[in-house]
Amino acid sequence: MKERQLTLRLLKQTFAIHSLPPESAIPNELFNAPIYFLAKTYDEVSLVLPQDISIASEDVEKDWRALEVVGPLDFSLTGIMSRISSTLANEKISIFAISTFDTDYVLVKENTVEQAINALTNNQYKIIRD
Repeated sequence: MKERQLTLRLLKQTFAIHSLPPESAIPNELFNAPIYFLAKTYDEVSLVLPQDISIASEDVEKDWRALEVVGPLDFSLTGIMSRISSTLANEKISIFAISTFDTDYVLVKENTVEQAINALTNNQYKIIRD
């Protein structure tokens, strides 16, 4: 059976990935962002938000761009992130992956975004630019 072509959308925003200690309060600025991702584990709090929103954090990685897998994706689908990450790993492109209920996001550094788009396009992915 032929796999369906997946479409990814390059979001306009540039993102920063912040790390905070696990006991940290979540900054209010996060909740006013037009898009954000929040994860908490026993060891840390990770926040991904548009880079133009400034917060105090323990550490920050700036200049990430997001490719959204256009969904919604059914939970029964398998290998989506594996194929995308393998395609980018073959090009030596680091990723930061995020999954939501409906879809997946792959973040790549700003200086590799065109290389990532070319690699994905060459591997039968369709890319939409916001």
